[in-house]
Amino acid sequence: MSRPTYEVSDKVVLITGAGSGIGLALAKKLHGRHAQLALVDVNEAALEQASRTLGGDRVFTAVADVTDRSGMADVLNRVIAHHGHLDVVVANAGVTPAPATIRTMDLADYDRVVAINQTGVLNTVRPALEAVIASGGHVVVVASCAAFSPGVGSVAYMSAKAAAEQIGRALKLELAPHGATAGVAYFGFVDTPLATATLDDDPIGRRLDELLGWPLNHRISADAAAASIANGIADRAGVTVAPARWLPYSLFRGVINSAVDRVLARDRRVHQLIRDLEARGKSAR
Repeated sequence: MSRPTYEVSDKVVLITGAGSGIGLALAKKLHGRHAQLALVDVNEAALEQASRTLGGDRVFTAVADVTDRSGMADVLNRVIAHHGHLDVVVANAGVTPAPATIRTMDLADYDRVVAINQTGVLNTVRPALEAVIASGGHVVVVASCAAFSPGVGSVAYMSAKAAAEQIGRALKLELAPHGATAGVAYFGFVDTPLATATLDDDPIGRRLDELLGWPLNHRISADAAAASIANGIADRAGVTVAPARWLPYSLFRGVINSAVDRVLARDRRVHQLIRDLEARGKSAR
């Protein structure tokens, strides 16, 4: 017997990184399904534009940085005071750094990515859990297929997303005894300003994109990514993967990655790309 759909109509949904990209696309989709929205972003102008675009009295906005633990706790209190309760949290805020190797990267860049993509998830979710449990609601942690794919030149992003995945997996278990649920959202390449800056505007990023090859480097729109999250909320899904061509990789990652690492370690294109990354990193010091 199938589980009934979790209707978001009149549910209060908090989304971080809601001023653009996947977060904004999800806000539009859930607004169309009559959810009450709490939109959080560090960019005040983007939030104001999102609020104007959506319109109506079902949108609450808060300017906040997910790296600010006390600030995020304050936002959660304000959301509950405004809407009266909280049902769904989508920890979506994230950044993508320029490609770099561990040997030559600026460790301050690594710390920033971890602070947003990993610790920012905890700062978002932790203060919301009592309210989510009280409402029997749902939490979504936006990870990435980068959590389990080769980490050439992208260790900051990939390691932070792997940690975010584990936060989401832990939440699935920890919320279950309380009647609430959680899920992890995995995406391949999503056509957003983050992807454009990293893969299109950066010449080495373009080579990294080409290295992965079709079909895995196929990009989906922010709307398609948002639809995956929205449908996952309706299903209380523990896992969502988009595009679906990444699903076999996800399921068999333990076997696939062992072989992929061996192949890439011998690939002369990878060797040259790493040398070029290191040369760029050294020249930037």
